[in-house]
Amino acid sequence: MSAPHGLVMTSAVRTPAVAGRFYPGRAEELLRDIRGYTSRDNTAAEMAGIAAIGCVVPHAGYIYSGGVAGAVYARLKIPKRAVILCPNHTGKGRPLAVMANTAWKTPLGEVAADADLGGRLLRRFPRLEEDSAAHRGEHAIEVQLPFLQEQQPELSVVPIVIGTSDFDMLRDLGEALADAIAAAEEDCDEKVLIVASSDMNHYESDAITRVKDHKAIERVLAMDARGLWEVVINEDISMCGFGPTVAMLTAAKLLGATSATLVKYATSGEVSGDYEAVVGYAGIIVS
Repeated sequence: MSAPHGLVMTSAVRTPAVAGRFYPGRAEELLRDIRGYTSRDNTAAEMAGIAAIGCVVPHAGYIYSGGVAGAVYARLKIPKRAVILCPNHTGKGRPLAVMANTAWKTPLGEVAADADLGGRLLRRFPRLEEDSAAHRGEHAIEVQLPFLQEQQPELSVVPIVIGTSDFDMLRDLGEALADAIAAAEEDCDEKVLIVASSDMNHYESDAITRVKDHKAIERVLAMDARGLWEVVINEDISMCGFGPTVAMLTAAKLLGATSATLVKYATSGEVSGDYEAVVGYAGIIVS
């Protein structure tokens, strides 16, 4: 029996790498945490159900960044299809690596591969390569999945690890992504969400991090992909997922996005109490 719009139900499954460390390894505890992070106050309830084109969400351990990620996901209407872009923290694998035919397992169950959309993207952008090595130990996509699963049980994904900072390649990926998504949405009449998984500045003081981060956030809110790339490079901002964000912004604008909204910002110091060496977290919706 074939699955809808090219979903792959296969024996190839990417097993969790950070369950029990970055987030709870037991389903009941994980659901409890996610529902806590996505609980809606009055403002969030008014904004809930946004059919966004893209978003930026952090990927640290939930104790640090779950509140920011949850604030974003609480406001979104999660479609059945998502492309998740993340940086390469492990240094393994190809510069642009996708697993187009592999399901992902979390404590909440399996997430199907969207082989149709993944295949379209591979055909349009040959520099993107099928490669499991970049994904095997990478946490930055995995930590997004339970948030998405909790709201959309029929979720399928195209997971892409980005290990290059070359602007032209990031822009080209974004353009190919927009082309593939537009064609897939037209054929299947189903929306696609583009998730850029990124933390912000790393391991400087809270004061310095906030200044640096807001320079980067300004460019994201302006939907200025080139400007974001330039400010991160020129101001030495250690935003690990600026590449995914550049690609997401490029694609989102081509798909018709007209605005970006900062939902929440925080630093790890607010949890740890250590304000001398923090990591920044920003949650942004692009629609």
